Amino acid sequence: MTLAPPSARPGSAPDGLRRWLPILSWLPAYQRSWLKDDVLAGLGLTALLVPQGMAYAQLAGLPPITGLYTSIMCLIAYAVFGPSRVLVLGPDSSLGPMIAASILPLVASGGDPGRAVLLASAQSVLVGIFMIAAGAAKLGFVADLLSKPTMVGYMNGLALTILVGQIRKLCGFSIEADGLVGEVVATAQKIATGATNPWTLGVGVAALVVLFGLVRVLPRVPAVLVAVVCGILASLWLDLPSHGVKVVGDLPQGFPPFTLPIVGAGELGLLAAGAAGITLVALADTISTASAYARRTGAPIDGNQEMVGIGAANVLAGFFQGFAVSTSGSRTAVAFKAGARSQVTGLVGAFVILLLLLVAPNLLSRLPLSVLAAIVVMAAFSLAELAAARKLWSQRRMEFWLSIAATVAVAVLGVLPGIAVAVGLSILNVFRRAWWPYQAVLGREKGVPGYHDLTHRPRLTSMPGLVIFRFDAPLFFANARTFAEQVTRLAATDPAPKWILVAGEPISDIDTTAADMLADLVGDLERQGTLLCFAELKSRVRGKLESYELAEITGRIRYFDTLNAAGKVYRAEFGTNWGDTDFPPVWPLPEGSAPPVGEEADDESETGHPAGGF
Repeated sequence: MTLAPPSARPGSAPDGLRRWLPILSWLPAYQRSWLKDDVLAGLGLTALLVPQGMAYAQLAGLPPITGLYTSIMCLIAYAVFGPSRVLVLGPDSSLGPMIAASILPLVASGGDPGRAVLLASAQSVLVGIFMIAAGAAKLGFVADLLSKPTMVGYMNGLALTILVGQIRKLCGFSIEADGLVGEVVATAQKIATGATNPWTLGVGVAALVVLFGLVRVLPRVPAVLVAVVCGILASLWLDLPSHGVKVVGDLPQGFPPFTLPIVGAGELGLLAAGAAGITLVALADTISTASAYARRTGAPIDGNQEMVGIGAANVLAGFFQGFAVSTSGSRTAVAFKAGARSQVTGLVGAFVILLLLLVAPNLLSRLPLSVLAAIVVMAAFSLAELAAARKLWSQRRMEFWLSIAATVAVAVLGVLPGIAVAVGLSILNVFRRAWWPYQAVLGREKGVPGYHDLTHRPRLTSMPGLVIFRFDAPLFFANARTFAEQVTRLAATDPAPKWILVAGEPISDIDTTAADMLADLVGDLERQGTLLCFAELKSRVRGKLESYELAEITGRIRYFDTLNAAGKVYRAEFGTNWGDTDFPPVWPLPEGSAPPVGEEADDESETGHPAGGF
């Protein structure tokens, strides 16, 4: 599918205004031939928007009607402010537990739906403000704070939390418990005492069979719509409310009411903390989804404007009794497969939902709540990243355990602390890599270009008296001691090496702590007759080193443009050559300095430099 370029007709609006209001770019360029595709895609999308919106409102601890209000407003706002032609916004299963974790502690005991809606609306406005501010400040890079392993773990923990939370709704009883463990215990006790309503459970299980069965057998059939229709028909035919099955009930008629979500200053702290977490998750989800569809359509991606568009959607939803939203991968996929050409698809969906509220608000009144719970359970399974976790196990065990730690944090500590732990783990993993980076002693093999890690290729040889050492990280305060200890151990042989040549291309920076370390290291090596040399050290890094006013010591370090150039000078000075008969093939690094086979890819041990002639 080819989309029109995001340029407006000449003179349609100032460039600056089009930058912040993308609708001024795509609407004047809209082609009449697209209207049929957009309308049909919008009608098909509505079949998913209505039941999912109501189900995810329940997941957030809010009345189902708020899911419809939210869907209407976010679709309208994103059509005006959003840069993508195909992304669809709406209530999201990954945000529901985060919203509930923020507002439920602030709602009075016994639950006040009106109070919960007010708090959720205020939080939606906060999310919108955070998003717009991040977009204006071009802070899209903050999405990188969630690495893939921790995001996988977060999603798995979230899926587990959602599944446990929906069991009581499928069984037709309520519980009072804190945390996942407490919920599991309380749910088990309720089931053991016979609190389960068999009619509610039967309807929920039947809905699950319909949902998962159709997805597997007839994937083109709208499973969610079929489950909703079947649930309403069963409710009417069997008179399910008379058997204790809770239903949606009558929905308010009319346009979503405008409301100023004013809350007390004491409540802003928890709401803001939750809003920050929601912003981060929504940002990561949006940028990844937008990037995927930008590749498919050939359209450019504007990450900063995406944040502004989603921020505007959250602000507008918050002023009409809505809650925080994000990009929906499932709804976007439905619209894209249905042939959506522009955001007219979303506007059609918003109009149809509004028409439903104006003309037939009671159409869904007999829908069992256990059907909505089944829809949420299906969404939880789609959130789970079990295959990705298995892949991490086979690719890199450390990152697998990071994902498990994030899963446990979400499940045990809760959703909001869990996202904080996930971010912290991502940052700690980056620090770990820099603190104890991959290190290698390099050698050569006759007829094979380049310099390679002796650990992985035992046929490699070294030049007598020369150790080529590579340290794959910038030198800074956290790893300076590690570098010094490794070089000292490499020099602790009998006889001592004449040169230790550091392959400096991976060293992107040297701070003052590392510079002081090098000054001490140069002196220690000289006392035992070893010279410290660098090859391929970036001129900018060398300039920093020289600017630290340590020239008296660091000036005795020898620098070479390439490893080949250094080798030629060494061979000329000492009359040596390569060969495995006149020099030990491996200087062993201390235990743990190199990861086990399979932990690092083989190409990480390659220098990529031609063998040249030294």
